[in-house]
Amino acid sequence: MPNYMVSPFDRPVAKKIPPPPNDPDLEGEDFAFPASGWEAIFRGARGQCPRCNDAKLFHRFLKPVATCPRCWQDWTHQQADDFPAYVSILLTGHIMAPIIIALIQNTALSLAALAAIIVSSMLALMVGFLQPAKGAIIALQWWFGMHGFVKERSISKVADHEGDRLGGGA
Repeated sequence: MPNYMVSPFDRPVAKKIPPPPNDPDLEGEDFAFPASGWEAIFRGARGQCPRCNDAKLFHRFLKPVATCPRCWQDWTHQQADDFPAYVSILLTGHIMAPIIIALIQNTALSLAALAAIIVSSMLALMVGFLQPAKGAIIALQWWFGMHGFVKERSISKVADHEGDRLGGGA
């Protein structure tokens, strides 16, 4: 029986592309994993793949690519949902609050001029923060292995951490 609850918008637009067999790029893995969660978040906020930092994370404004063309990471597991909008609202509010207070107290602008300045500034900031916030949240989900992502770290970092934990580190 067909599932009538699934609309055409629920289906992924881009198909996952499996990595080609015996790909020399994947065997050597010559891209660098991020050293920390913060580095992964900054890569995602810049709109780059948090795993390899070589390819774009988005192929439209807020639509992430299904698979990274460089490292073949599957990004269909991400579930950022509404959280980027909340982050964008929070940042915009904290940036605009002192500006609004200063505009109201220190200028003699009309109410219409104040409204035009404040609303246009808030809209610009909100739209400007949406994609970096979504990229950072996708990177955070990948870093912690949430929603079906595999938690990956560089081998040298994991070995150093294991040595420190077992008392073998310097």
